[in-house]
Amino acid sequence: MLFRFVKAAWILSWAVALTLVLFFPILFAALLGKRGDAAFHGTQVYAWVILKVCGIRLRVSGLEHIRKGQKYVILSNHASYLDPPALVLSLGLQYRWVIKKELRKVPLFGLALEASRNLFIDRSRGSDALESIRRGVAQLPEGTGILLFPEGTRSRDGRLLPFKRGGFVIARDGGLPILPVTVVGSHERLPKGRAAFTSGEIHVIVHPPVAATDKPLEALMEEVRAVIAGPLVAAGDDTAPAPSRQTGAGKI
Repeated sequence: MLFRFVKAAWILSWAVALTLVLFFPILFAALLGKRGDAAFHGTQVYAWVILKVCGIRLRVSGLEHIRKGQKYVILSNHASYLDPPALVLSLGLQYRWVIKKELRKVPLFGLALEASRNLFIDRSRGSDALESIRRGVAQLPEGTGILLFPEGTRSRDGRLLPFKRGGFVIARDGGLPILPVTVVGSHERLPKGRAAFTSGEIHVIVHPPVAATDKPLEALMEEVRAVIAGPLVAAGDDTAPAPSRQTGAGKI
């Protein structure tokens, strides 16, 4: 118990220290830069330090599937607070997050996220929230995509939750390819509901892009979900429960 408390205090103290140290550089970079690229690089510094102090090793596969300069809707599974830093460091392309609005209220951290031109979503507003994301995506610089967690929240046991349709609608309506990504091992490193981490490897797998404009929405959701679930099933982290059959544009 004491060891877990020490590890939790360790990662929390580093997170607070990095926020204090990097807040103003990231904020100034975001305000001075037209694209927000420099601010994004600042978040990569944050992510690199967090993973290093936690003893996390990254393994990345499938980067050959990414075409430089292409704007993607990136969809990834989500089971740990370590997923965002792993993704920031692994993909090698510019993107902005679609983030729940509650994070905007976090002191300093929320302001840095907003200044870096990330997109905040009020999930209670349904179709209005989806429309605001569409407008935000249209205003992003060329070659800058967005990243969403289609489950909407972290999985408590590492298994895929039902997918929400917002990211798929954005890709289809915007004529953008979907880039499916699977994060394997993050749940074991830092599960939901715990503050103590376990050192080890996280494997980020980039899959071939999926066209979003040539198939029905439900079929598209099933296809992408099966792609993301594949490595989790192979690793024994998922039993591939049936995909969601959500309906209605407000399901985001």
